Amino acid sequence: MASLFDLTGKVAIITGSSRGIGKATARAMAAAGARVVISSRKAEACDAAAAEINADHPGAAIAVPANISDKDALAHLVAETERQLGPVDILVCNAASNPYYGPMAGMADDQFRKILENNVIANHWLIGMVAPGMRARRDGAIIIISSIAGLRGTPVIGAYGISKAADMALARNLAREFGGDNVRVNCIAPGLIRTDFARALWEDADTLRRSTEGAALKRIGEPDEIAGAAVFLASAAGSFTTGQTLVIDGGQTI
Repeated sequence: MASLFDLTGKVAIITGSSRGIGKATARAMAAAGARVVISSRKAEACDAAAAEINADHPGAAIAVPANISDKDALAHLVAETERQLGPVDILVCNAASNPYYGPMAGMADDQFRKILENNVIANHWLIGMVAPGMRARRDGAIIIISSIAGLRGTPVIGAYGISKAADMALARNLAREFGGDNVRVNCIAPGLIRTDFARALWEDADTLRRSTEGAALKRIGEPDEIAGAAVFLASAAGSFTTGQTLVIDGGQTI
C-alpha cells in the first residue's frame, strides 16, 4: 500500500509553500520521497521552510523565491528547478491573492485584476512552462489549489470565488488537452483552513461560527489535512484521476 503513495525520485514545485497549505504539502511530499521546491515572494521565508524540511528529510528541499505575478520570475523558478533537481514531475499551484473582502460593488478594478491575474493567469503561465516536458515524458501531475468559494456565492469574497471557479474550469480543460500524454490535472477545493491567508475569516468569531455550525465536522481544517490529498493526486494512487475537483471541507458544502 505504501508504494501507491511513494514519490521517490519525483521533483515537485509548490508555489506559496513557505507557510500554510503549501508548506504542509511540501512537507508531506518530501516525507513521501519527493524533492521539493519551496517558493514564495520572500527569500528568507523560503529558506526557513526549506531548512525545516531538510532537518527532517536531508537534501529534500531547495528554495527558489518567485512572485507569481511576474512571468519572468516564474520562468526562472522552473529553470532553476531543472538546473538543480532535474525535470519537474509535479506542480502544485497553491499561491493566490485576495486583497479585498466585501461586496463586489465596492471592489476597485485593480483589485479584481490582481485576483484574476494571480489566481488564474499565473497558474496558466506556470502550467504552460512545465507541461511540455511532462507531456514529452508522458508522465506528470498538476494540482491547483482552488476553494469551495468557487462552488457557491459569497457576499464577502466573491471575486476570489470567481477566480477559484475558473481554476476548476482550467483543470478540466487542461485535463482534456494533456490526458493523451498521461499528464493529469486536478483541483483541490479546501473549506476554511487555519492558515495566515484565511486569518481574516477564522479569527472573526461570527464568521468562524457561520463557517462551522453547518459543517458536518463542526470545525475548521488544518493545513496537513489538505496535504494528504495533494500526495494522493501526485502519486500512483491517483493515476486514474484527472479533471476533478476534490472537495475537502469537513462537510461544509453538503
